[in-house]
Amino acid sequence: MKRCWIPALTLLAVSAGPTWAQSQGVSKDTIVIGSIQDLSGPLAGFGKQDRLGMMLRVDEINEQGGIHGRKIKLLIEDSGYDPKKAVLAAQKLVNQDKIFAMVAHIGTAQNLAAMPVQFEKNVLNFYPITAAREMYEPFHRLKYSFAATYYDQIRLAAPKLMQEKNAKKICTLYQDDEFGLEVMRGGEAALKAQGREFAEKTSYKRGATDFSSQIAKLKAADCDFVVLGTIIRETIGAIGEARKTGFNPTFLGSSAAYTDLIHKLGGKPMDGLYATMTVQHPYLDEASQPLRFWANKYKTKFNDDPTVFSVYGYLAVDAFARAAQKAGPNLSTDSFIKAMDTMVNPPDIFGSPESSFGPQKRLGNDLSRLSQIQDGKWKVVSDYVKP
Repeated sequence: MKRCWIPALTLLAVSAGPTWAQSQGVSKDTIVIGSIQDLSGPLAGFGKQDRLGMMLRVDEINEQGGIHGRKIKLLIEDSGYDPKKAVLAAQKLVNQDKIFAMVAHIGTAQNLAAMPVQFEKNVLNFYPITAAREMYEPFHRLKYSFAATYYDQIRLAAPKLMQEKNAKKICTLYQDDEFGLEVMRGGEAALKAQGREFAEKTSYKRGATDFSSQIAKLKAADCDFVVLGTIIRETIGAIGEARKTGFNPTFLGSSAAYTDLIHKLGGKPMDGLYATMTVQHPYLDEASQPLRFWANKYKTKFNDDPTVFSVYGYLAVDAFARAAQKAGPNLSTDSFIKAMDTMVNPPDIFGSPESSFGPQKRLGNDLSRLSQIQDGKWKVVSDYVKP
C-alpha cells in the first residue's frame, strides 16, 4: 500500500454556505443520519461495537466543526436481528425522524426488509454491515456497499486453502437464510470451478444453539474441510461441538465470523479457525502505531476494547462524511450521489484496500484476505485475493 490515511487526524473543512438544500434530514446546521443495529438479539455484540464506532467518528467530525458547518446527528434503532422489527425501525427513522441516509445498518435480511421503506422516501442505504450481493445488486441509485461479498470471499479464498490442506471432502454448515445461503453458494462456485461439489451440506435456523446433529452429520460424512456460513455463537457452538467429538477438519468462515468474540468466548477450541476479512481487527497492542493509537483512543472513550465491527461503523460514518463534504454546502440526495459517483478512498490504517464508486458501480471493492486464530488472536495469513 503506497498511501496510508488516518481518519482520526483528517480535519474536514468547514465552509458553511449561505443556502442549504431542502432535503429530508438536512437543515442549516444539521445532517440527520440513522442506523439500525441489533442491540438485543443474537448479534448484540456486533451491534454495540458498530454503534460505538459510529459514535466515535460522529463526535470527531462534530468537534472539528462538522460538514460545511452542519453537525451530524446520529439516531439508532434496535432490530433485535429480526427483519420485521427492522421494518418498524426503518419506518420510524425514515417517516418520523426524517433521516437523510441509513448508514451501517447491520444484517442481510434486515437490510432487505428495510430498503423498500427507505427507497420510497429517497433515503440512501449507505455502507450496510453485511457483505451480501443484494446490497448493491440489482443496481439502485440509492445503494452503496463497501465490502467484498460473502459469495466472492469464499469463492476466492476456499480453493487455495483447500489446496494447501489437501482437502478431499469439502462440506458446509450454514445459516438457513440469505446470509448463510450466500456463503454456501460461494463454496459451491469454488467447487464447481474444480469439477467438484460439496460432500455434505447441513443448515440450521437463525438463533439455533444446539449443533450436535449437524456436526454428527458432517463427521459421519468424513468431511476434512468445512465452509461455515455462521456468525458468533453458531461458529463457537459448532466448532466447540466438533472439538468435543474429536472432529477436527479445517474450518473456514466468512467475514461474519471474523471477530474477537470468537476467541474471547470460545477459548482454546477456536484456535485454527480461518476467516475471510476486509479490515484488520484493532488490538490494543497492535504493531502498527496508527492502528494502536486509534484502538487506545476508542478504549479511553468507551472503556471497551474496539473490534473489527467498531471499525466498520467508524469507516461507514467517515466515508459518508467524505462524500457529504465533497457534495458541497447545498447537500441533497442528488448532490451526494453525484459526489459518491467520483469517490476514491485510499487504503487506510485498518488495512482496507482502495475503494471507488461510479455511476454504475455501487460496490467499493471486491477484495478480501484470510486470517487465522492462532494462540487466541487473529493473525493475517494471506494477501488480498483478486477475482
